[in-house]
Amino acid sequence: MRQRASVSYWVLGVAAVIFAQASVADVVPTTPRPVVLKAARLFDAVSGKLVEPGVVVVSGSKIEAVGSGAKIPDNAQVIDLGDATLLPGFIDAHVHMSQESGPHWYHDWFDNVMRFPAEQALYGAHYAKVTLEAGVTTVRDLGSTDYVALGLRNAINAGMIPGPRMLVANYAIGSTGGHADQDPVPPQRIAVAGPILGVCNGPEECRAAVRYQVKYGADVIKFMPSGGVLSLSDPVDNPQLTQEEMNAIVSEAHNWGRKVAAHCHGDRAAKMAIAAGVDSIEHGTFLQDDTLQEMKKKHVYLVATLFAGAWIGERLDTFPPAIAVKARAAAAQAQQMFQHAAKIGVPIAMGTDAAVEPHGLNAREFSLMTKNGLSNAQALMAGTAGGADLLGLADKTGTLTAGKFADIVAVPGNPLVDMHVTEHPVFVMKEGTVYVGAPDARVAAALP
Repeated sequence: MRQRASVSYWVLGVAAVIFAQASVADVVPTTPRPVVLKAARLFDAVSGKLVEPGVVVVSGSKIEAVGSGAKIPDNAQVIDLGDATLLPGFIDAHVHMSQESGPHWYHDWFDNVMRFPAEQALYGAHYAKVTLEAGVTTVRDLGSTDYVALGLRNAINAGMIPGPRMLVANYAIGSTGGHADQDPVPPQRIAVAGPILGVCNGPEECRAAVRYQVKYGADVIKFMPSGGVLSLSDPVDNPQLTQEEMNAIVSEAHNWGRKVAAHCHGDRAAKMAIAAGVDSIEHGTFLQDDTLQEMKKKHVYLVATLFAGAWIGERLDTFPPAIAVKARAAAAQAQQMFQHAAKIGVPIAMGTDAAVEPHGLNAREFSLMTKNGLSNAQALMAGTAGGADLLGLADKTGTLTAGKFADIVAVPGNPLVDMHVTEHPVFVMKEGTVYVGAPDARVAAALP
């Protein structure tokens, strides 16, 4: 018996050593092989100029070196993308990743009521994937329900699903009956919303609404100083909060270290929001030149979402009459406003309002910005360095700079000649992981 016990203990001891060694091997990270990206050119999002040839050295999740003079590690994997341009990963500063409009407004309304949050989250996971594959490596999600966008952000951060880096607002904040409130459904059928769902009246309720969003994980606060297009019960441009309510929302958000995005179609509401200290004006359809000048003076960003307006304008017959009337009024002004903003020199960040139009088409905003006053280089900077500055991520992304995340997109040809090439990325990397353009035959052992 003693002999059997000794043998058993010995076997158990050997097994324990083997298991411990295996466990150590599993938890000790291996050093990732450096990756060198080569292309005909590289876009410098600081100067707005091209660098030829384009070379970026990636080590793990970060950029190690940039430029033709960069030292190439001996064991590097080299990916030669040929006649392409390397750019920082695109940043879309206005999306709604948890939903997407279909061809019929009434069907969408029904789906929003009937789908369970878990089901909607699965749709959101798909939208996140196609957004990343379109070259967008960072987004600011400015409003969702049931905390679906929050769940997407957390799942992406945990590596459970592919998607862009997300900053989320949770529920948008606004007044009863305003653009942040529910449609005018009989209250005995759908419960009336309060501050926890972003609906507030009076400065103290508005402070509470901010605190609720922060409590449940919001990275940014979004509120509705003016009316909106895709809502049934409010005008498109009227002020919907008092100055005291706006002051309370912005000051409370800033006290908690959150930036504030203000949905403003109307000029008077935008003036009030700017006076309250907002960080960006979203849409800005009816902004006047004096308001744009004030935005330039105070470095308040414009996120115009031109693509959303264009998309709706082509499909007005699918919307209820009340919405179609507002959309026509907005469409007549949006591009003219943007042209004035570009001429005045207002800080601009790229944003699409994706969800109004399908996800994954984000880069179409670039061509609309160039059509309305920005140069190709300025539009690219708005969708990279400008977006990073607005989102407070300039130390992490937005430019191809050593030490920043390896968020890198390659597009065919030269985007300073043809902006439409941004709509067809041939390579997408986020934090050193390739999501589009697997190396396959293009990998070389070393630079020639």
